[in-house]
Amino acid sequence: MNAAYIVGTFDVAELAFLLFFGFFIALVFYLNKESRREGYPLEDEATGKVEESSSLLDGAKKSFPLPHGRGTYVPEDVARDDVNVPAVQAFHGGGAPWVPTGNPMKDGMGPAAFANRSKYPDLTFDGRPRIVPIADSHEMIVSPNDPQLIGWPVMAADKVIVGTVTDIWVDQAEHLIRYLEVETTTGKKVLAPMMVAAVQTKGFFDDKPELVEIDAITAAQFDDVPMLETAGIITRYEEDRIQAYFGGGYMYATPERSEAWI
Repeated sequence: MNAAYIVGTFDVAELAFLLFFGFFIALVFYLNKESRREGYPLEDEATGKVEESSSLLDGAKKSFPLPHGRGTYVPEDVARDDVNVPAVQAFHGGGAPWVPTGNPMKDGMGPAAFANRSKYPDLTFDGRPRIVPIADSHEMIVSPNDPQLIGWPVMAADKVIVGTVTDIWVDQAEHLIRYLEVETTTGKKVLAPMMVAAVQTKGFFDDKPELVEIDAITAAQFDDVPMLETAGIITRYEEDRIQAYFGGGYMYATPERSEAWI
């Protein structure tokens, strides 16, 4: 009797092939389920119809443990954002662009879109608020060789002086300036992202005034910048709203910005 046979004519080679084939089929099902953890079951954008879910094909929900004892985050268990924005689709069909009917910068349209992030501050690795006024930071200062900015006038996109810089908000994790606090001529204090600000210093051979230019929005639009709920603290939700407002200004602040370049 040939020792390679296990039972009758069933030998070791056939066993190895069947084991590999079974493993390969199981691997295909496993990888397919893992690829369908988020975004499934699919939903038709035009009709809102949701396809039937299958425990055999769809993976389990993803869960993310949050730092600093904030529990666990499961994306599918969070209510979806409200999409009933004041806008109409350019045409009926999946993926059709939305045309705003109100104020797109306040309504979160296009580049002014924002996510409803958590309403607590972003934190450093040791649990401290990450973005704070520079006076509340741990030994962070503006270098004496650099413009100090506080007290400098702020000029908007329409070349109107809208107010002055009253404070600097810094990122304690990245060690950079995130926001400038601007007190407008109407007495309102708002935060403007440092990324949209251009610092104009006085040169040796010109008489340009020292100022901060923020060309994302006009002077009048500073009054609609989203406000902070608590002084000295900015939440993730507020960060997204503020940055979206200024980002949307590059397309919606003036009528000509919304027009095609060519």
